[in-house]
Amino acid sequence: MNASTILDDCEEKMMAAMEALEEAFAGFRTGKATTSLVDNISVECYGSVTRVKEIAGVTTPEPRLIVVQPWDKGVIGDIEKALQSANIGITPVNDGRVIRLPIPELSEERRQDLAKQVKKRAEECKVEVRNHRRDANDDAKNAKKTSDITEDGMHDLLEGIQKLTDDYIGQIDDQTKTKEDDIMKV
Repeated sequence: MNASTILDDCEEKMMAAMEALEEAFAGFRTGKATTSLVDNISVECYGSVTRVKEIAGVTTPEPRLIVVQPWDKGVIGDIEKALQSANIGITPVNDGRVIRLPIPELSEERRQDLAKQVKKRAEECKVEVRNHRRDANDDAKNAKKTSDITEDGMHDLLEGIQKLTDDYIGQIDDQTKTKEDDIMKV
């Protein structure tokens, strides 16, 4: 395995971790309506499990309202049950045709709780990035042992891996700060 392959593989894994973090952050409520709060909630219907966005139209007609309109009215009860069990802190209102999710104002206590959850998820992502760094460092050392790269090449590769890690940790910190500010904004 050569140096560029190791570095590219490491960056790909770190990028995947960042994308997962962005997706997780999209699911945190900030006090305003966004379809990402419900898009990926799983619904059990038709004998299988599908996501809300695959069986219904999800819109935000007002800043504090999400509307879920199923394409088949027969699954409206299943969607409502899934939304209730998803524990997103919003009570669905079903009128038989659409499900409305009124977004309530977040209390200060709830905002702080969400901010803690954001920090926790960010820390998990940092650990994942550091694990990818460790794996790439191990690959670099193994490549040195098998004479695929030179001693100097290994040191350059280790520096590159560390720089990549620092960049991704910085991005995680930036996104965490932005999301916390979003949540704490009244």
